[in-house]
Amino acid sequence: MVIAADRRIAVLGAGAWGTALANLAARANSDAIVSLWARDAAHVAEMAATGVNARHLPGIPLLSNVHPTAELVEALEADVIFAVVPAQTLRQVLETAAPLIAKGAPVIVCAKGIEHATGLFLSEVVAQILPENPPAILSGPSFALDVAQGLPTAVTLAAQDGDLAARLSSLLATPWFRLYSSTDLRGVEIGGAAKNVLAIANGIAAGRGLGASAGAALVARGFAELSRFGRAFGAEPGTLMGLSGLGDLVLTCTSPMSRNYSLGVSLGRGLGVAEAAQRGGLAEGAQTCGILVDLARAKDVDMPIAAAVDAVLAERITIDEAIAALLARPSKAESGDLS
Repeated sequence: MVIAADRRIAVLGAGAWGTALANLAARANSDAIVSLWARDAAHVAEMAATGVNARHLPGIPLLSNVHPTAELVEALEADVIFAVVPAQTLRQVLETAAPLIAKGAPVIVCAKGIEHATGLFLSEVVAQILPENPPAILSGPSFALDVAQGLPTAVTLAAQDGDLAARLSSLLATPWFRLYSSTDLRGVEIGGAAKNVLAIANGIAAGRGLGASAGAALVARGFAELSRFGRAFGAEPGTLMGLSGLGDLVLTCTSPMSRNYSLGVSLGRGLGVAEAAQRGGLAEGAQTCGILVDLARAKDVDMPIAAAVDAVLAERITIDEAIAALLARPSKAESGDLS
């Protein structure tokens, strides 16, 4: 893949994260045109008129080379595509966009999840719909507002081709946004998907007032679950220990800025599942939880915390029953391989 000097970059999805990435790409590539696509024409008109995405990232001006658009035809005249739509809508957006995407243009997935209907990882969704466009995954401990405000952040960008991963990383590199490239595509996307589910568990514990000790135990044992799942699906241990695994898990399990953690807090405080979900907005972990547990069971991977979250979200058990079941598990030796 050759990235032209006068490159055009498409960002599909004008939520907070898409907007932050569009600004980041525009700053790192001052000669580039960055198209920021949203399906809502009224939203696009607001951004064009005010120069701010007031709906999702208020107070952060769009850079002059970020061009909001509701037209996929216009957006996808691009050398590189950042797909920053929710995991469960990625397929629909890419199927619509596919005839307009140039052959060979990399598609960088910036959502974190597993497709619920098929059990496919998001890079597999891209490969299925766009077999001639190399998929990449951007993941790691990062909140949109931190990135938009220029606060120090480090993430991982993975593609099967190491040279491609390094070139794509350069598209977003700034003095405060550091990227590490990787060829472990599966490991990077597993870290992003699994940590959202585990963050709901930590939020539940916090909302229930179980204390900092319980929270720390959940992070540690949650990481053991993430590691077992990752190994079963071919992830490299070093990736899971890195930014897109342990790093993202720690951030998401400890901050109220995380929608997944906040969903758990609301549940722990006694809100019903529907009310908690409505109050907190889209939490990718709630959509990923069921299929994550199903995939784990198919490979005989033990994930008791994730399974408990799934049962609570499906309202098969209460939170108190889930806590009691986890505490009643037989004692075992803690092994060095996180088994």
